[in-house]
Amino acid sequence: MSNAALSDNDTIVAVATPPGRGGIGVVRLSGRLAQEIGEAICGRSLVPRQAVFCRFRAGPDQGEAEIDSGLALLFPNPNSFTGETVVELQGHGGPVTLDLLVSACCHYGARTARAGEFTERAFLNGKMDLTQAEAVADLINSASSAAARSALRSLDGRFSDAIHQLVEELIKLRVFVEAAIDFPEEEVDFLADESIVNSVDELLEKLGDVEDRARQGSLLRDGMHIVIAGKPNAGKSSLLNALAGEDMAIVTHQAGTTRDVLRQRIQVAGVPIHVSDTAGLRQSSDIVEQEGIRRATEEIERADRILLVVDSNAEESLTSSLELIPRGIHNSKITVVYNKADVSGLAPECAKQGDIWTVTLSAKQGDGLNLLQDHLVSQAGFDASREDNFSARRRHLDALRRAAGHLTNGKVQLTNGGAGELLAEDLRAAQMELDQITGRVTPDDLLGEIFSSFCIGK
Repeated sequence: MSNAALSDNDTIVAVATPPGRGGIGVVRLSGRLAQEIGEAICGRSLVPRQAVFCRFRAGPDQGEAEIDSGLALLFPNPNSFTGETVVELQGHGGPVTLDLLVSACCHYGARTARAGEFTERAFLNGKMDLTQAEAVADLINSASSAAARSALRSLDGRFSDAIHQLVEELIKLRVFVEAAIDFPEEEVDFLADESIVNSVDELLEKLGDVEDRARQGSLLRDGMHIVIAGKPNAGKSSLLNALAGEDMAIVTHQAGTTRDVLRQRIQVAGVPIHVSDTAGLRQSSDIVEQEGIRRATEEIERADRILLVVDSNAEESLTSSLELIPRGIHNSKITVVYNKADVSGLAPECAKQGDIWTVTLSAKQGDGLNLLQDHLVSQAGFDASREDNFSARRRHLDALRRAAGHLTNGKVQLTNGGAGELLAEDLRAAQMELDQITGRVTPDDLLGEIFSSFCIGK
């Protein structure tokens, strides 16, 4: 999908409030016909940035019947959210009424908006860059106050400012390096100057700081996926219930109670954690249980962290417990949870055995549960004391890592072979990666992918 197709001059309309019934419902128009359509429906002139009480009427095809009454607001271009003329019709929040209002707007020349098209137009019209546009959706979908603050910092432009500063320093270094390449007859060998290597090192350090802050925001947005695994009757479902704070899973003394994957989203220290409880891992002739074990294995392979639950009252070795985990999964992703400490008499603790973390607790009594929660936040890499993070997505982190890779490679090319041309190319590639974050350079298919995930009306 090309930028030209996305920035067409159609007038779009959509319900901007959530689906369902409410006291107020808002229909939003944006485009060159927005004011004309709004005034046709309201039957009167609209005053810029002043709320006007109106009776909303349908088009002539419906006998200009009265639909609703409410307020109309006009925001002339370019001083609006999208940069185009915008009209908001605020009526009662009934789905039928709002649908009639949208239909009336379409009768007068509007078309229904695509998902995220209002924010997309704001980006294409230069009202915000791509990170700010994405932050709009992140703010709407925030699952915690920390995530909302992080998204607001990105919406205010702090992430963009950090990227722009990196790009400006990259451009200065590129100019210096390319000038040295273009004028080799100069007496001073600029490429042998240590200041270039030092500049690359400084850029890498600053880029690393931005990546750390972005990773914190990404955790607040996307969270951490953990899977509870182990043998039947080890207390996996009890642990899920304890973490969730409610009885999500059936707990009985009968082995094999959990057949399918149970999922629950919790919050620990503001970090969203997606918990999956799986079927007990064992050999079984039951076809249904076998399917549950297969699904459990798939969940384990996708997990960010695995909680391997072991009955601390049973005579099991750590080695035999680890044999339940599919091959290829490194021990560093596993936390062994010694459950039923209330029966075994073990004291709750969080410790490390070799490269494997262990937590001893009682899911039934709750003793040691706080140790596990703190451990999960720590393993996620979240620092609750930081208030300088900003909302970020996987694509941002990937671009930052690729940019760092180009800088590192360019430094190696220069120091090992004096290859100034290769350094210049790596600097150019690093700048391209950073420019894709803010949208200065944007593949067409990326825009379609980003904005299609937005809600309609935003």
